[in-house]
Amino acid sequence: MIQKIKEAVNFIQQRFSGEPQFGIILGTGLGSLVNDVEAEHTIDYDEIPHFPVSTVESHSGKLIFGKLSGKNVVVMQGRFHYYEGYSMEEVTFPVRVLKLLGIRKLFISNAAGGLNPEYQISDLMIIEDHINLLPENPLRGKNLDEFGGRFPDMSEPYDLSIVDQALDIAKSYNIPTHKGVYVSVPGPNLETRAEYKYLRIIGADAVGMSTVPENIVARHMDLPCFAISVITDLCTPGNIKKISVEEVIAAAMKAEPGMTQIMRELIRKQ
Repeated sequence: MIQKIKEAVNFIQQRFSGEPQFGIILGTGLGSLVNDVEAEHTIDYDEIPHFPVSTVESHSGKLIFGKLSGKNVVVMQGRFHYYEGYSMEEVTFPVRVLKLLGIRKLFISNAAGGLNPEYQISDLMIIEDHINLLPENPLRGKNLDEFGGRFPDMSEPYDLSIVDQALDIAKSYNIPTHKGVYVSVPGPNLETRAEYKYLRIIGADAVGMSTVPENIVARHMDLPCFAISVITDLCTPGNIKKISVEEVIAAAMKAEPGMTQIMRELIRKQ
């Protein structure tokens, strides 16, 4: 695995010599942040050795290097999910690559269902903690000692100082934003009414199918992490209804300007 990671890093460095300070992973319907990036170089995922390729229609599959708010960034336009058939090692492979490319902090976005009755469609939720219900852990197997210890601490999975900064930014721009707990499930089906009830009982405010594996690997490498969810549908009693991928993307796109504003300002302040 380490050899594969290094081969991917070497390939990218042959194509682009700059060193990004921040890595950004864009979730479903949240790809237009790249319009704010002063792009310097773009690489398709399928060109990079050992890199997975996204099979989800709304994930375009490009690494974009450039500047955002005057800082060097690399943006993953499209991510990978366990439900696509990839192992957790493959899902998190790009995070390992970004770390070796030089990033110092990781920023993640996703689309999620709202379990907290106070949430509305297209609200934002800054993740302060998570619950992992995925059946496989990305750190399972032989530990990659070059990256971190066998038993990484997860008492602060998301950098609380960045969380506070993001909340302050959201308040200053009047962006509807909450702070909450994200639960990650395997997917790809959405949950039943009973499952939504269960997830709320165990302490989750929003539910999705990503983010947690990337966060675990980031923390294993002692890489500070920030994550934000766009609430694309409501999973509370009386509000549950059938929803299409198109509706999820539309809700995400409505919230995207606010999320982009928060990301831009956060990057500026780091």
